[in-house]
Amino acid sequence: MKTIFRTMLIAGAVVMAAGCGNSGNKAAEQTVAAVEEAPSVSVEQVTVREVPQNATYTSTVQAYVKNNIAPQMTGRITKINAEIGDFVTKGQVLAEIDKVQLLQSQLQLQNQEVELARLKSLYEAGGLSKSDLDAIELQYNVTKAQMENLLENTVLRSPVDGVVTARNYDQGDMYSMSAPIYTVEQIVPVKLLVGISESDYTKVKKGDSVEITVDAVPGKTFHGKIEKIYPTIDPATRTFTVEVVIDNSYKTLRPGMFARVNVNFGSNNNVVIPDVAVVKQQGSGERFVYILNDDNTVTYQKVVLGRRMGAEYEVLEGVEDGAKVVTGGQIRLKDGIKVTVNK
Repeated sequence: MKTIFRTMLIAGAVVMAAGCGNSGNKAAEQTVAAVEEAPSVSVEQVTVREVPQNATYTSTVQAYVKNNIAPQMTGRITKINAEIGDFVTKGQVLAEIDKVQLLQSQLQLQNQEVELARLKSLYEAGGLSKSDLDAIELQYNVTKAQMENLLENTVLRSPVDGVVTARNYDQGDMYSMSAPIYTVEQIVPVKLLVGISESDYTKVKKGDSVEITVDAVPGKTFHGKIEKIYPTIDPATRTFTVEVVIDNSYKTLRPGMFARVNVNFGSNNNVVIPDVAVVKQQGSGERFVYILNDDNTVTYQKVVLGRRMGAEYEVLEGVEDGAKVVTGGQIRLKDGIKVTVNK
């Protein structure tokens, strides 16, 4: 009886062992199958190309010169000669202020001129000292300067060729020094102040040509030149300012128009990759691509991108000429994994 019992236990153990062996083989086969199943990817071979170094910035059209026309003292406005929207020329009389003080100053100057001529004759005859004559001449010159200043502030003229953009008083009003009587803006030419990235500071030169488009004049491109380059960088925006001047001989552009300024910094020869190849690492601003190796493995490579051109990126660092970059199927990839390339 004991012998039979041991035989049954041994047989059961053999059966159990056989069962365990079959399960282990199936799991191993599944694991091997999973390892051998390589992700499918699409790749594209990239090359070095000439990349235009263009950048577009936004700005606002400004008058080349903006003058506020106002006298230095209060007074009654006796004449208003221009309206908003009028084009005026340099030296044109825009307004006149009450002339009582001016007339008084002119009479005083005439009297002093007659007196000065008489005293000069007396000095030449030896009847007057040089110091006394010098004092009279000084008083005459002071009165003359005062009269000229009154004339300038009584008859108000435009200092530039331009357009009247504001008139704050009517004829008969008392000028109160709270606002200028007129604002005149020179719009031939016009200018734009453009903030450019500090990384391009050494690429910009005075006289460089730029292209300008404005929403108010669709389909037309204007050409301007960089006239001034500001010498400092704004630490808040990391930009520097350039002044672009546009001829505007047809007076098409007007102050306040929204403008886009395209600046050309030349061109560089760099690798260009499709934008679909770029992988952004979560939690950082770093960019990566998967590069296909000769043994069909992929390398997770950090890249430094330059300018974007539609559906492509310029690569400054990280990808060599002729490399094959993965453009599809990145979601299943990791560094060093073997892949299958779609035909």
